[in-house]
Amino acid sequence: MKIKFWGVRGSIPTPGYSTLKIGGNTSCVEIRAGEELIIVDAGSGLRLLGESLLKETPIKGVFLFSHYHWDHIQGFPFFSPAYIKENEFQLFGGKGLSYSLQKSLYGQMDHPNFPIELKDMGSRMVFHEFLEGEEIRKGKVRISNTSVNHPSSSLAYRIDHENKSFVYSSDTEHLSDGIDQKLLRLANGADVIVYDAQYTSEEYEGTYNWGGPRKGWGHSTMIEGVRLAKAAGVKKLVLSHHDPSRDDKAIARIEKEAQTLFPNSIAAYEGLEINI
Repeated sequence: MKIKFWGVRGSIPTPGYSTLKIGGNTSCVEIRAGEELIIVDAGSGLRLLGESLLKETPIKGVFLFSHYHWDHIQGFPFFSPAYIKENEFQLFGGKGLSYSLQKSLYGQMDHPNFPIELKDMGSRMVFHEFLEGEEIRKGKVRISNTSVNHPSSSLAYRIDHENKSFVYSSDTEHLSDGIDQKLLRLANGADVIVYDAQYTSEEYEGTYNWGGPRKGWGHSTMIEGVRLAKAAGVKKLVLSHHDPSRDDKAIARIEKEAQTLFPNSIAAYEGLEINI
């Protein structure tokens, strides 16, 4: 598998001189597993991924949405391949949320939010809704999921291909009484896990930030990512969904601390490529 990160920021895009190294686009990851193209989340980083894919038309790809908060869908209206009729996309999201995936994508492009509606995009789109624990197969690729702790729910995904495994767990808040056992099972023995490390422990507890603690906001910390990676026997930990207030230097400090606790750790940045 080949993984490339196109957006690694949480909550809102953060362009500017202080985020040039890490990047300011919101969540979007490209996975190539054999012949399969899989895109996880459609944050603002999806626009640049789309531009890079134009040379591959006709395209058949799979989208996996962790959830439908705006920072994970806002790039979709700017995804150029979705306007080309020769392309086809299978879009998967969680079932049982207040809005369906199709309704969420349609809503953000509805008047007055956007000049073009979802139905006017020219590619063929097929929408699917996952149940928790459901698996799908795409060729030799197996995709499994579990729900994680986040307001209005979120899905973590595991992608397995030829004895290699990649886990994506963005927008998850660790449990106060221990490691989330469902996520632990999903991540067991994975080659790579992408983990939500939006807050520092001090921010999460409310000892050093405006507005008090971040408990209940649906995000986790580097420390909890390390704890999960160790317990699951994961080979590589990728810290992502960086807080919009975090500049390059601050993320570098968190990465350095993570590497003292779990040497094979890295802070995700736009353009990061990992081959498994």
